[in-house]
Amino acid sequence: ALSDYMEGAGKLFTLPTLALEDFIGLEFVTGPDGKIYQLPDQQFANLYWFRYDWFQRPELRAQFREHYGYELGVPINWSAYEDIAEFFTNHVKEIDGERVYGHMDYGKRDPSLGWRFTDAWFSMAGAGDRGIPNGLPVDEWGIRMEGCHPVGSSVSRGGATNSPAAVYALDKYIDWLQRFAPPEAADMTFSEAGPVPARGQVAQQIFWYTAFTSDMTKEGLPVVNEDGTPKWRMAPSPRGAYWQEGMKLGYQDVGAWTIPRAMGADQQKAAWLYAQFTVSRTVSLQKTLYGLTPIRLSDLESPQMQQRAPALGGLVEFYRSPARTAWSPTGVNVPDYPRLAKLWWPNIADAVTGKVSPQQALDNLAAAQDRTLSVIERNFLAGDCGPRMADEEQLKGEEWWLAQPGAPKPRLSNEKPQGKTIRYEDLLRQWDIAGK
Repeated sequence: ALSDYMEGAGKLFTLPTLALEDFIGLEFVTGPDGKIYQLPDQQFANLYWFRYDWFQRPELRAQFREHYGYELGVPINWSAYEDIAEFFTNHVKEIDGERVYGHMDYGKRDPSLGWRFTDAWFSMAGAGDRGIPNGLPVDEWGIRMEGCHPVGSSVSRGGATNSPAAVYALDKYIDWLQRFAPPEAADMTFSEAGPVPARGQVAQQIFWYTAFTSDMTKEGLPVVNEDGTPKWRMAPSPRGAYWQEGMKLGYQDVGAWTIPRAMGADQQKAAWLYAQFTVSRTVSLQKTLYGLTPIRLSDLESPQMQQRAPALGGLVEFYRSPARTAWSPTGVNVPDYPRLAKLWWPNIADAVTGKVSPQQALDNLAAAQDRTLSVIERNFLAGDCGPRMADEEQLKGEEWWLAQPGAPKPRLSNEKPQGKTIRYEDLLRQWDIAGK
């Protein structure tokens, strides 16, 4: 562990100015044993993005209220997101002479379709368990843990990868892509779809990385005002019907330095010194001002960032708020990321193209994950906390697990409750109060 290294062989090479308490993502690089294993270097979250200027137009607000019976605002739940998507795509249709859409996404059979789900769509739907950062015992990949051991993905094993909540999440993704996004979106990859909202024809996007902030604030874009302030804002992700208070609400990427054990002692010391230099307060602030992927609270509270905040669409406000802890990276339930992640996109693509139903696609995915977990177990690929997969005859079965508290959760009788929204200004006030 890095924390052991800092107290032992690397103690003389650990800067007294490192200030670990200043890092906002330290819990994301801390293992179940409470030890730090990496040093954060950049962070970005997956949030909700919307055209603030359109949402403020009195005629659109009145029209939405007439159609749906509540206020146009930042959607708190998926029901409101769906209503807003339908509103702009099917009712508004044009703004200032341009065809507009209420949703943007991508759906091409491509590896990027995998992280559209592992980053962490099922958590937004509410498929996992309560608990920050990832949910225990079931995480956002649907993998159940017993102690530190993954024990399965399928509902029959107590997992949630093919649970009713996961099927709901996949079904909503496909439905919105087909009904509310631009027609070309279904044949786009992540890289192709990323620049589309900046062109000015999309009202909102439920799956948007804050790493795009720099590109979305460039002078001359249709989504940027003449004074350089954005016409858009970012806000917390809406939550699905199965989501409960205390659950993870989305993905946050934390790129971090790792010191390999296989390196020689001198190389480890050199690497550790360089890593600390790249995240030192002076360097970190300059990187944050340029790349907008903050790692230190002192950077976010600096006069330079406070001055830039109005031009960044809510980035600074989000990262200064306690809300940021509900967005987290992939957790310890996933024992071998490359082996398991590559299973997702082909199975999701089969559902998107209609080759199989969402339920069948996730049944196939869960079975594939369980087979892979068994391979990892047999080959001792995950050390002391590797998978422990029960034999088929030992399984308690779907019916038993769905009757237990927590994930996997039984199907809800109503998966589209009343839509709820909040005014963006009220949201900022809530963050401000919570942060004091």
